[in-house]
Amino acid sequence: MTFQGSSRPRPRWHHAQTELDDFAIVSYRVPADALARYLPSGFIPMKFAFDDGEGALVSAVAFRDRDFHFRFCPPAAITCGQINYRAYVTAYGKPGVWFFGTSLDHPLVVLPRHLWGMPWSRERIRIEAEWDDTPPRWRLLAGDTTCEAAELPEPPRLDGFTGESHWMELLTHPTQGWYRRRNEQVGTYSIWHPPMRPRYFAADSATFPVFERLGLITSEISPHSILIQPRLHFDIHTPPRRFRPSG
Repeated sequence: MTFQGSSRPRPRWHHAQTELDDFAIVSYRVPADALARYLPSGFIPMKFAFDDGEGALVSAVAFRDRDFHFRFCPPAAITCGQINYRAYVTAYGKPGVWFFGTSLDHPLVVLPRHLWGMPWSRERIRIEAEWDDTPPRWRLLAGDTTCEAAELPEPPRLDGFTGESHWMELLTHPTQGWYRRRNEQVGTYSIWHPPMRPRYFAADSATFPVFERLGLITSEISPHSILIQPRLHFDIHTPPRRFRPSG
């Protein structure tokens, strides 16, 4: 059965929206206990039954923002590269993603960083995709973060998942996210996008020092999976707010 996604919340005047080009989810398998050390109380790594044992997953989600704008502002569109570093967790039983941080290639980074206390930083980011090549290729360069990937000829089986609907829901469609604010409190926000129809890639080479510095992977480890889509619409339900476990 094809994954149907979630219902779209009614857009509000204070929300933002954007088109994401060359959108990629580069995931790594990591030890659940190592990931748990970075999570607040009440947050637990999702555990997946891989062929050779249990573990957790983290992802670097890289894309080019195109025409990002807040609904209440005139359409002074913003276009730039962005990388989100996230882990798949439950927060008091609710599934979503924990954000370690975000890199943004635009001066707008000061808004989430200083106004909302989000762990965002400025970085030069170049993302390229050659969809007409045989096979199609995707590249990321952001300082010492790099990835070169090519499309696979056949869809692989994603280890740790029972089937397409399982990984589509958990890997491609988390709508709730949490992060540690600069004042050490936990913040939260939500997004919506239509169901992804990603294409399957494999890495020729990949280096993600953010995950290495956290002690979650080593430079020798290859990605668990790479899912890429040429274009995807996002609604961002700004502003973020303080997380309260009671809802």
